[in-house]
Amino acid sequence: MAAPDAAARDAAQGADSTLARVLASLDDDKAEDVVAIDLAGKSPLADHMVVASGRSARQVSAIAEKLVDRIKAATGRSPRVEGKEAGDWVLIDCGDVIVHVFR
Repeated sequence: MAAPDAAARDAAQGADSTLARVLASLDDDKAEDVVAIDLAGKSPLADHMVVASGRSARQVSAIAEKLVDRIKAATGRSPRVEGKEAGDWVLIDCGDVIVHVFR
């Protein structure tokens, strides 16, 4: 069994790895105004929050869909998604990283 400090360190590395994947995906899909907020130790919901925007509802939906596909391919888990159909504001819960994409 891992020591508590080792478990916390592993969880932080996992969150940082997910954050890196999220930021790379947003960059690949030309998301704009990307901001990453460190929530570690401040919120029990997630270690990071990322806010980004797209130029149209179609781009926002595409950004969200591709991000979900990439996270699922990397982790084997599907993030939870809200608002993709409307495309005005999409929330993607990647576990340790929560992503908001706005139009």
